[in-house]
Amino acid sequence: MSRGSGKGLSLKDKLDGNELDLSLCDLNEVPVRELAALPKATILDLSCNNLISLPSDFCSLMHLVKLDLSKNRLQQLPLDFGRLVNLQHLDLLNNRLVTLPVSFAQLKNLKWLDLKDNPLDPVLAKVAGDCLDEKQCKQAAVKVLQHMKAIQSEQDRQRQRKLQAEREMEKKREAEQRAKEAQERELRKREKAEEKERRRREYDAQKAAKQEMEKKTKKETVQTRKPASSSRPPQPPRHKHSWSRSVLRVLLFALLCVLCALAACKLTELQRQPLCISVNTLYEDVVAALQNHKTLQNMLQQNSQQ
Repeated sequence: MSRGSGKGLSLKDKLDGNELDLSLCDLNEVPVRELAALPKATILDLSCNNLISLPSDFCSLMHLVKLDLSKNRLQQLPLDFGRLVNLQHLDLLNNRLVTLPVSFAQLKNLKWLDLKDNPLDPVLAKVAGDCLDEKQCKQAAVKVLQHMKAIQSEQDRQRQRKLQAEREMEKKREAEQRAKEAQERELRKREKAEEKERRRREYDAQKAAKQEMEKKTKKETVQTRKPASSSRPPQPPRHKHSWSRSVLRVLLFALLCVLCALAACKLTELQRQPLCISVNTLYEDVVAALQNHKTLQNMLQQNSQQ
């Protein structure tokens, strides 16, 4: 096996019963694939190497019961380190660990733990205490598991509270969305009703305007016909009209006869007849009377002017 990668040499040469010793091999990475092929190796020693981190697939080595990672340069453990549920003995002495993953709480079979000489978080360091003897290392395992379980429970509660808050927020958003949709439906309904009312008013206005136009046209027609009918004089009763016309005809006929008789008495030889002499005398008297009447009017007019 070449140093550094752990590849090139079969790990079976390093296997002694169920214990595989890979310490002091200058490893900077773990040969996980080769280790997975040796499920009999329940005790694994990777101490005194140059490991800075463990690959995520390292947690698939669930057959491990005892694991020694002391005196490396590990800065953190994989997040799913708790998958190593069969692990009972864990040595992390002299690394660069500050915290442990929350999944560490799942190592329910862990009985022995050494976290000395790590720059641990003060709270975690206080919980872990010293591991100077077997009893202290066992107490460290118990206390650290309890501490990590408490952290896990708190994180679970926080996660539950977050989920609850998210559910409530989602419900609130859904309620707001439903209220918004209901408001939009109500708004559309109101707009539709207003549009119907507007169209009804327009229809009524058009109908009223049409009726007013028809009424105005009818009135103008009546007024146009009225002067023609009013310009005519009132027609007298049919029988009165006929009587007055008959009287007028008789008068005109009598006047015509008088004029004819006067003309005959003045212009023909009949003027020497006694009847014509009487007619001419009457005519001259009437003319003289009219002349005297005209002269009298002129005199009265002159006197009035004076």
